[in-house]
Amino acid sequence: MALWVRFARDDGTTGFGTLQDGGIAVHEGDIFAAPTPTGEVVARDGVGLRAPVAPGKFIGLWNNYRELAAKTGAAIPETPLWFLKAGTSLNHPDGVIAPPAGYAGKVLYEGELGLVIGRRCKDVDEAAAAEAIFGLTVVNDVTALDLLNADPSFPQWARAKSCDGFGPVGPAIATGLDWSGLRVQVALNGRVRQDYPTADMILPPARIVALLSREMTLEPGDVIACGTSVGALPMRPGMVVEVTIEGIGTLRNVMAGG
Repeated sequence: MALWVRFARDDGTTGFGTLQDGGIAVHEGDIFAAPTPTGEVVARDGVGLRAPVAPGKFIGLWNNYRELAAKTGAAIPETPLWFLKAGTSLNHPDGVIAPPAGYAGKVLYEGELGLVIGRRCKDVDEAAAAEAIFGLTVVNDVTALDLLNADPSFPQWARAKSCDGFGPVGPAIATGLDWSGLRVQVALNGRVRQDYPTADMILPPARIVALLSREMTLEPGDVIACGTSVGALPMRPGMVVEVTIEGIGTLRNVMAGG
């Protein structure tokens, strides 16, 4: 197992590597194609972490947990119910979540397990799809709830999910970690509001990737947020939201204002 991170130095240069003993073992090359260690180790507290990947496609799922489906009365889907988040929604660990100018409605956190694609796949079966998943990360799929239903004739999923900074990802990508035994916890100002097992997923990761690959080509670096469960609530200005998945880390962001 390894934890891959991206970081920025004080001089503005960026790099990537693996976490180890309070430091980052710097690598070079392509993270998805046999990167090689440079021999340099930088102190973890001497750099700023960035989102561990810059996705070409940022895909989110809706209604993919049995407990939430039972609570809302939603039907159990046989294929992914998905939407796209804009690339500019990407946010970093410790980044600020700010609603768009003029928006005064509800802003929800949604703690989720994220899949990072490591190889190109198109119309693959589940075995090949599992091999195409490079690793797992943590996602906060932030939602401007009032934009979602602003027009009753047209639910605006992409708009509500794509505001700048509405997609914090990180702090790391874990490779070699079994998704099925994890828990997603979200704390708001230190109080746990979401705590659910990833084993409750309706469509598991390999099936998600296989089914999505029928409709679109998935490329290295693409991120798929696997959906959330019960407990997603609005954030208020100044609140700290922490999404934790043991084995990957904690994604910590602050809501602007307050």
